[in-house]
This record gives sequence, structure tokens and C-alpha cells, in this order.
Amino acid sequence: MKPLINLLATSLLATGTIVTFDSEQLGKTPPGWTVAVTNGGSAPRWEVRKDQSAATQPYVLAQISNDKADNRCPLAILNAPNLRDADVSVRVKPVSGREDEAGGIVWRYRDANNYYLAREDALTKTVAIYKVENGRATQMAQAVPHDIEPNSWNILKVAARGDRFQVYLNHRRILQAQDRTFSGPGKVGLWTLADSVTYFDDFRVYPK
Repeated sequence: MKPLINLLATSLLATGTIVTFDSEQLGKTPPGWTVAVTNGGSAPRWEVRKDQSAATQPYVLAQISNDKADNRCPLAILNAPNLRDADVSVRVKPVSGREDEAGGIVWRYRDANNYYLAREDALTKTVAIYKVENGRATQMAQAVPHDIEPNSWNILKVAARGDRFQVYLNHRRILQAQDRTFSGPGKVGLWTLADSVTYFDDFRVYPK
């Protein structure tokens, strides 16, 4: 039965990749993921946790370190595939944080200091899109206000096509931007900020 469970938990399909974390070991970073951090600070802690509110039961991937450095960004990067154009989505639940309560999607990741980012934030109540170049985050479009509640799940999605990016929240397009800095393929992954404790579930990557 376990091989079937593993197939459902991380499906590498011709049409895409779906990761649910539901067969991984509790308290550990799942295999196939690399942990990193932008702008230093203490090491991030990404681990599998149980959450009965998750869309896919029973486990999620959680970032639980709480270093308050305001420009420190913990990352969990999926080791494969490398993609240029893709639809990437994840369910995000901001759990706690005094400096920030944020979670996001990373794409065209080159290293811990160079990638694109779309994020939601339950403290600022906004969704935003950034270019992170040499560790410096530059907002690519004006942030969009949205009622993002702590301890509530939202579906965050990015559609990347060439130099054009569209950001969706709960299946509604709310933001778009254009940039040519990172024009080649890169990895995809997850992101948090400062002392944000954030849960993620149902990570989906579809090449386009």
C-alpha cells in the first residue's frame, strides 16, 4: 500500500508535479527539497506537520523558525524540475508572526539571492509580486489589497509565460507584471519572511 501512497503524495506526471507531503516523515524536511535563506540570519526550519484543516489530509510543509530579521527569507526549493514557463500553485496558511505573516511562491530560482516571488501577507493584507536580484527585493507592480486572514487557507498561483507573469488568489487573477531579468529556466519553491510561521499544502507545478 505504501508505494501507492507515495505515488499520490508526490506525483511526477507527464502533465506536471503534485506534492501533498502526506506520506513524508513528521518533523523532517521532505526528500527532494533543499532549504536555503535569503539575506542570512538564523537557519530556517522547514518540517512536515499534521494539520487537520489541510486540503489534503493529514500533513503539510511548515516553516517554523521565527527569526525577526525583517529581510530574512526562508526558502524551500523543489530540486526538480527546472522550468521557464509554468503554472505554479500552492495552498498557503499564515499561522503566526509579529514582524510578518507571509508566504509565497518562488519561480525561475537560480540561487538563494536570485528569483521571482509572489506572496500573500496576513499582516499587511496584500498580495504582491517581486524580483529578488542579488538579495534585494524589488516590487514589480503595486501590491493589491486583499482580506487575508491568519490561520486561513488561500490558493496562491503564478502563471509565468516569457516575460509576463500573472498572480491569482483563490482562482481570481488579481495582479500582473512584466520583467526580463531571469529569462531562462529555474527551479520552483516556497518562501516566507522574517518570523512568519506559515503552512503550505498541495503544491502543483504544470509546465507550459
